[in-house]
Amino acid sequence: MFALPWGPFVIFCLRICDVSLDTMRVLLAVRGKRGVAAALGFFQALIWIFAVGNAIKHLDSGWHIFGYAAGFGVGTLVGITIENALAYGLSTVRIVSQHGGVEIAEAMREQGYGVTEIPGFGREGRVEIINSVVQRQHLDDIMAIVEKWDPQAFVTAEEPRILRGGSVAGRRNLIRLRGKGKAGV
Repeated sequence: MFALPWGPFVIFCLRICDVSLDTMRVLLAVRGKRGVAAALGFFQALIWIFAVGNAIKHLDSGWHIFGYAAGFGVGTLVGITIENALAYGLSTVRIVSQHGGVEIAEAMREQGYGVTEIPGFGREGRVEIINSVVQRQHLDDIMAIVEKWDPQAFVTAEEPRILRGGSVAGRRNLIRLRGKGKAGV
């Protein structure tokens, strides 16, 4: 099958699948989802064996080699795209606003998000610092609120490594954080 004219395309498709699974596996392993990461690793390795084995059998064909390499590149893009679309996990959001901090915090609370406001002083004077931990899938909602009240606000979002106490609220559910570093999400 791999010796036929569509062999390089099959290798290309297999590499897209295996690299996408591998990207997801690494991201889930970093987030502590060991069981799911192990299952993805099993299927990723199985697909990889077929792809690399058949690419090596046809090293005399530039098309087979190209299919293998191109599949790796496209698979990386596909894996990252899938992970971004799933938006699995949590983000710590920090908003620094000179003009609309109170309004941003109130709008976030109205949408069900937990918010901590801290007064501060920056290079340009007084600021309001807003901290929140939200589900990643809600980051666009948060950015829309910020854009409405202070388009010039400085915003950072990062993945929290340890969560303990408090709550993470979204529009549809409320997650209470208990225990040591487990979000239960």
